[in-house]
Parts: sequence; C-alpha cells; structure tokens
Amino acid sequence: MRNATRREVLYLSGGAAALGLSGSLSFIPSAIADEIREKGYHSYAIGDIDVTAIYDGIWEKSHDDGFIRNATVDDARAALEKGGHSADFIPIEFTQTVIRSGDDVILIDAGTGGQLSPKAGAMTDNMKAAGIDPASVNKILVSHFHPDHVFGLMDKGTNAQTFPDVEIIVPETEYAFWSDPATLEKMPDSAKPLVQRLQATLAKWDNVTRVDGEKEVAPGISMLPAYGHTPGHTAYLVGSGSDELIVMGDISNIPALFVANPGWHAVFDMDPELAEKNRRAMFERAVADGATVAGYHFGLPNAGKIEKDGDGYAFVPLS
Repeated sequence: MRNATRREVLYLSGGAAALGLSGSLSFIPSAIADEIREKGYHSYAIGDIDVTAIYDGIWEKSHDDGFIRNATVDDARAALEKGGHSADFIPIEFTQTVIRSGDDVILIDAGTGGQLSPKAGAMTDNMKAAGIDPASVNKILVSHFHPDHVFGLMDKGTNAQTFPDVEIIVPETEYAFWSDPATLEKMPDSAKPLVQRLQATLAKWDNVTRVDGEKEVAPGISMLPAYGHTPGHTAYLVGSGSDELIVMGDISNIPALFVANPGWHAVFDMDPELAEKNRRAMFERAVADGATVAGYHFGLPNAGKIEKDGDGYAFVPLS
C-alpha cells in the first residue's frame, strides 16, 4: 500500500430520468430528501431483518483542488448539480446503520460523536427518535478507523467509552495498521494526535474483538474486506432469505461524485488505485446480485440500488 501524503493525512485527521438511465432517478427531489433528513432516520427491511439508517449530520465542506485527485473543482460542481445537489459546497453526510434481528441490536459504525462538524453529532438523538434505545445496542461493527466512524465511541474530553459494555468488532488488518507504533512514527506532527488517540482507546479497550476475512460476525452478517480507502477497510454483508444488503462504509463517498464517477480518487482514499478497484468490484457485485446497498456518506434514505449508467453507475435510493 502507498503511504498517504502529508496533505492527505491532514484531511483524514480533520476529519425525470438521470442521463443514461432507463427511467430511474439517481437522486431524490430536494423537498423529499429534506423531509427525510429532518426526521433523522429511515427504516426498511431486508427479508426478516429490520434496518434503520440513522442520520448523524453533515459536513458542508468547501471546494478545493485537492479533494478529488484526478478531477477539478469545476468537474465536482457539475457532478453535484447533475446529481440534484447545490454546487456551493461538498455535502459530506454521516449515516450509521442499525440492524435489528432477533434479540440483537447491532450498530454499524458509531458516528462523529459531535467532534468533527458543528452540524453533526445527532446519532443518539436520532436513534431515540427511531425508537431505538442506544443502551439496547449489544454489538458494534466498525468499517475502519477514520474519525467520522469511530469518534462516537469515545468522549471528546476524556476518551471514556460511550458503549463500555458492548462488544466492538473491528477488522484485524485495520487494527494492526493504526495500533502499530511505526504508523505513529511516520505521520506528520499535525496527524499524530489522531493516531495517539486511536492507540490510547481502541488499541487498549478489552471489549474490542479483531476479525479478518469474510467471516460471520453475527447471525446473517459477514465481513466483506474492501481495502484501499484504508488498509483494512471492510464492508458488511447482511442477508435474510434471498435479500441482501451491503453496508459499504466508505467504498464510495457522495454518490453524485464517486458512484457516477468510480474512477475519481478522493483524498481520503489512502491507496486510491486499490480503492477504485474494490469500488468497481463492489458496484459490479451489487448490480449482478440485485443487492441493496447502504453508503455511509450517501445521506438519507441511505439505502438503494446500484445501476449501470454509461461509463459509471447511478445510486437509486429506496422510495
């Protein structure tokens, strides 16, 4: 894997028919999207499994030349407008997934903890609005260790666990990278606090279980390694009967940018070529299998289908 540049590490520590489609919308009209977002959650079913997308909030990121390595700001603005967004800023939304099956209440990724953006940190409030008591969660699955996925596991001031009695399952390869003393040594000074925080928390907590490969981590839920975004980035496959949901994590960021243009490389991808390879492979799998997908940065309703669209793909949200 290539080493992230200093600029990239700084980012990581900051934390009608669409063209080419046969009558499918690649975005939800803004009024409907706003209504769903205001509610703060969206529930649906995968077979006999109840799934709820929980809205944590948004980072309204300013445009800059470094965000997409191989596309311009003008390219990004045009893609956002085509996807039904304002082009004034990059809308990076944070959405967690809760799986309720039998006696299990499983949270996939833990949000920002209100520590990255003034407009994010609503996960627990929106869980309650959806009728899910955060204290009922009995397992947390982590896709990777970027701050917007794990800071919700720890208190901002003390690093105390917010889910101290819950088993936290993490990808072994991801854990190995961020807990390695060598990772801290090679990071620039500006990024060392992030690595130090991860090494003082997740690397030391005794309720963390490390798992690698395509292993089942709960009944009907298996890991799907998809490296590139980070060294151990992992998606989760949820199955019930003939229905499948791929909780993709950060295989793709904003659909209007990176689903439509799977060859674009976001600065957050630590190995962009490998990330692109696995992104394309996951999209092809979703198309071939007809699987529902959920993307961490897809916003609400968060889940939908991937369709081929010319040289790229389109995300068609659940109606």
